[in-house]
Amino acid sequence: MKLEFFGDGPALVVEDTQRHLVVADTHFGIEADLAAHGLHFKSRSTSRLDRLLKVIDDADPDALILLGDIKHSIPTLTRQEYYELPEIIRTLRDRIPLIVFPGNHDIGIERYFTEMELRPKEGDIVDGVGYLHGHMYPAPHLAGRLIIIGHHHPQVSLRDEVGCALQSPAYLRADLDGASLRELGMGQESGDKCTPPTRVLFVPSFNEIAGYDILQIVKNPTSPLSRCMQKENAEVILSDGTYIGPLQTIDRDERD
Repeated sequence: MKLEFFGDGPALVVEDTQRHLVVADTHFGIEADLAAHGLHFKSRSTSRLDRLLKVIDDADPDALILLGDIKHSIPTLTRQEYYELPEIIRTLRDRIPLIVFPGNHDIGIERYFTEMELRPKEGDIVDGVGYLHGHMYPAPHLAGRLIIIGHHHPQVSLRDEVGCALQSPAYLRADLDGASLRELGMGQESGDKCTPPTRVLFVPSFNEIAGYDILQIVKNPTSPLSRCMQKENAEVILSDGTYIGPLQTIDRDERD
């Protein structure tokens, strides 16, 4: 299996027998929610979609995996989403086959997708890799695989010796604790053999204004899989694939 990173997304290609482009947390319609809180921005849905189409062209994948939170409003559609979503999804469908894992913001999203495009919220295996949005308890059959999830919007801050910081979307990769997984009904022992180690890769948000500090994801886990992380071997990768190193490197900088 090969991973290819597209910093202009951020997006990820997972290639085995097929090339799958993975995108998480587009949050189309977020501007309407910001306006309701007094922050007024012109809709960026068109430019966000154009950026996604460019990544599709550059990556040349066989299918696009959308890891949930395609829309933003909960629990209903805003006027912005009502008018924008059908054309956005139609444009993507005309360009490439879709595989959709609904997220916690995607209440009612089923009306826009076909039964063949939709996968379970608890996750599923595509070409040997597990996928889900990340807010649900994962399906047991994902144990022993790489599981790729969204939901957390990881972002890293890197500080230099004078205190200037680079903020960037980032991937967080970690092994999952076997005992914690067994409590979730995953990784059960079978005779003398145990399920192979399970790893998780947290994918950054495609939405350019949705980011959450990676240290907070680790220190204050809020999802089933983030609570199962082995913090001591967690690693950070920038959106373009640049390897930053173990999480402790960033944590030490934060304490300085």
